[in-house]
Amino acid sequence: MRRFAISILTCFLLVSPSFAQTPKNHSPADIYHEIQKLNFLGTALYIAAHPDDENTRLISYLSNHVHARTGYLSLTRGDGGQNLIGPELRELLGVLRTQELLAARRVDGGEQLFTRAVDFGYSKNPKETLGIWDKDLILGDVVTAIRKFKPDVIVNRFDHRSPGTTHGHHTASAMLSVEAFDLANDPKAFSDRLENTDTWQPKRLFFNTSWWFYGSQEKFEQADKSKLLNVDIGTYYPMLGMSNNEIAAMASSQHLCQGFGRLSSRGSEEEYLELLKGDMPQNNSDLFEGINTTWTRVAGGKEIGAILDKVEAEFNFKDPSVHLSDLVKAYHLLQKITDDHWKELKSKELRAIIEEVGGLHLEAFTAQGYSNPGAPISLNLEAVNRSNKKIMLESVYINDAIILNEPVSLKDNKLFQKEIKFNIPESTNYTGPYWLMEKGTLGTYKVTDRELIGKPESPRAFTATFHLSFDGVKISITKDVLYKYGRPDKGEIYQPFEIVPKATSMLKDKVIIFSDGTAKQIPVTVKAHKDNVKGMVKLRIGQDWILDIPAQAFNIEKKGDEQTLFFTLSPPASEDEAYMTSLVEVDGEENSKELVTIAYDHIPTQTVLMPSEAKVVRLDIQKAGQHIGYIMGAGDDVPTSLEQIGFTVHTVLPEEITENSLDKYDAVVLGIRAYNVVNELSFKQRYILDYAKNGGTVIVQYNTAGRWADQFENIAPYELQISRDRVTNENSEVKIIAEDHDLVNYPNKITTDDFKGWVQERGLYFPNKWSKEFIPILEMKDEGEKATKGSLLIAPYGEGHYIYTGLSFFRELPAGVPGAYKLFSNMLSVGKDNLSKKKQIKG
Repeated sequence: MRRFAISILTCFLLVSPSFAQTPKNHSPADIYHEIQKLNFLGTALYIAAHPDDENTRLISYLSNHVHARTGYLSLTRGDGGQNLIGPELRELLGVLRTQELLAARRVDGGEQLFTRAVDFGYSKNPKETLGIWDKDLILGDVVTAIRKFKPDVIVNRFDHRSPGTTHGHHTASAMLSVEAFDLANDPKAFSDRLENTDTWQPKRLFFNTSWWFYGSQEKFEQADKSKLLNVDIGTYYPMLGMSNNEIAAMASSQHLCQGFGRLSSRGSEEEYLELLKGDMPQNNSDLFEGINTTWTRVAGGKEIGAILDKVEAEFNFKDPSVHLSDLVKAYHLLQKITDDHWKELKSKELRAIIEEVGGLHLEAFTAQGYSNPGAPISLNLEAVNRSNKKIMLESVYINDAIILNEPVSLKDNKLFQKEIKFNIPESTNYTGPYWLMEKGTLGTYKVTDRELIGKPESPRAFTATFHLSFDGVKISITKDVLYKYGRPDKGEIYQPFEIVPKATSMLKDKVIIFSDGTAKQIPVTVKAHKDNVKGMVKLRIGQDWILDIPAQAFNIEKKGDEQTLFFTLSPPASEDEAYMTSLVEVDGEENSKELVTIAYDHIPTQTVLMPSEAKVVRLDIQKAGQHIGYIMGAGDDVPTSLEQIGFTVHTVLPEEITENSLDKYDAVVLGIRAYNVVNELSFKQRYILDYAKNGGTVIVQYNTAGRWADQFENIAPYELQISRDRVTNENSEVKIIAEDHDLVNYPNKITTDDFKGWVQERGLYFPNKWSKEFIPILEMKDEGEKATKGSLLIAPYGEGHYIYTGLSFFRELPAGVPGAYKLFSNMLSVGKDNLSKKKQIKG
């Protein structure tokens, strides 16, 4: 397991991130804080485009100072970005970032919502964004989110009036929010989505502005502020022992894969909100002024509010259980109100508080991490009442099946335990993110179950509902069934309990390049998810590709073990692309899934079933040189791709770079953002440049502008200024402007056809200024923009060469784009000829 530990200790997350699923232990201060929230009947919704766009300072302020129910609607799951902590990209990155958002909400007290929009990569304008997203579909998701969440106030992170000045996703998120503000209350708008909700009209819509949106502090100070609210989000919570900004910093620091770990700030800090729609509050620091946020908002709520106000005013921090009877009485009254929205929300909050005040521990867990449909499992039930109040456990259900029907009196601090044998129904669905169950489009996920749309994750397969009686008042508390185990080096650990197929298969390489007509052995690894599993593995591929045998048998005795089978695949004579799928057949059932586990200490372990497939490419490609030194940056799969076309790639650790240590390589490549994230390079740069000067080829892939160590005056041997220029349309026209240069002629002839089939983008962070030594090779642009020539630059340096490229090879090579392979092979071959000797690697 990869571990990226953060030390977090707050009233909201009283556990180490290593135990992301561990049940919270609530102090009296926590309980009191929850009662304050229980007594506030107001809701706020923050809307933006991506994970990390949210303002955790404002979300924490609204949740913990105002005590409002606060949600963050992220239109996407961030699948189009990069990953600083591991190999997950695209769909898997979206799963990781979803969990990081949930981790952030566990810290700042907010809730998390989504639409079906896909983060397809950087977009320069909202018109392009809304076209790819399918505007009506995503607008409908935003409208539905508002109708279900029922916010009194909505806050946009971005300005809807400034298209083209920021990421198109950003502006589009604000434009959709502004439009949805009115449509949410129109019964004719998306009427087909009113089946399980009602129309709703928020009271106010704000834009979370700052001086940055005005261009400078000076312009902001001179601006008309008559429509601005300002709140001090630096407030200190004495009962919690920390400030709002400290909580917010810990929340945003959960976005580890984006490198958002940050220092806490303390002291007073202003946050500004511009009113876009609705009436302006008289008090310019109160978003909810004039909105009834007391229990009198609900018909029949006055008596409930009187009880709960008394509990809050007289809260006993030494023994919160003295309030149990009043809380149970309030719960009983709450069940009689007719407002289903507030009944559901406040019943859930009140059940949690009753559980905490009563010192109740309720748990259903298994000692195995996963099982299969139809299989038997052992469930362990635990219940303990750590108060002197009389509580009766009347029954326990797993989903709809009763597993305990013998009433048990839960006496003060006496643990009730019972082991239950339970058969998993054959109809149980496999575990996995619901938005990845069906193939979507470039811009949207396909989700057929409308009840799931907007939810942050799939509901767990099994829940345990404990039916309790508090002096005759019936209260049911539901818990997810979890996997619990212990490790000597960590202690007690909780993780999700998963449902998986009996066996899955994996094709090791997701792209397999055939650089000539030679056949290759294709390893297929089968993993058993039950004991004594046997069956067949089959490969399916297009007719021009020839397999030696279509299927092989496997037999695995132990759950968790693997068996690798080898097939021989022969490519066609000419260039071709196809997809190969691996299928496993067990007990007459066939599946074509690979089981992927995402395991980091700051999130619960995620089990994802992805298509078990690989792209196979027959490619006529030449290369010169053999041994490549690769210095990893922020994480990419380029080394594996280079090995596919016959290069021998050696991982170079920065701390091991010394004078002349790189001379044994035919070329040295720096991974994406290497100068941004590898501080050691600031001390090794002279050796890298000396290697080029002495005859080597250095290839530097994209870095973000100016985000390297202070020791660097320049990352290149000559002047090179990196900008934010990028070409986001992967189909944009590319011109080869240095047609006679070896880089586009040797050993492969590069033509404009080699830029067909690229994915997500052309490239990013292109230089916009360079010294005369650099030769630009390509010219490209997005529609309506000035052409840029900085995507691929080469300069002679001493006896060798230095290449800087912002082309997104880290996306194109793992996607099996033929032209990208040819061009990268040419870069590695610079300065060599066909007769050059392969250098020997000592040791």
